[in-house]
Amino acid sequence: MACLRSIRSLRITLVLALVVLGLSVTSSFAAEVTTPFAGKAVNGGTVTHEHRAGKHVLTVSTDFQVPGSPDPHWQVVDSKGTIYLLDRLKLKDDKINRSITLPAYISDVARVQMWCSWAEVVLGEASFAQPIAMK
Repeated sequence: MACLRSIRSLRITLVLALVVLGLSVTSSFAAEVTTPFAGKAVNGGTVTHEHRAGKHVLTVSTDFQVPGSPDPHWQVVDSKGTIYLLDRLKLKDDKINRSITLPAYISDVARVQMWCSWAEVVLGEASFAQPIAMK
């Protein structure tokens, strides 16, 4: 009888340990999402950060409205305030660059901006709750 209780107790402990391990692994792979964009021309939509195949990828949400400015670009700001101008948002033939792979030289991302290179103005900005480390 005591042996049966011991085995049952061991089973419960093992199952609980597996559940806790599963939750911690799942949360470490969860995507981070910014606050909604706010600005002069971009209001609404968010950016999701994901780690895919060893690369850091930012993707705008489906409700993101592409600004009508002539030359919008992706721009990220790190936790120290350094600004990195990245690729164009609008591509040839009215295609949209909805995702961008971050270069290795960026150490972290605190905010994502849509920047008009023609007018040299921030069209909208979205922030992460905590800076996303790129290591």
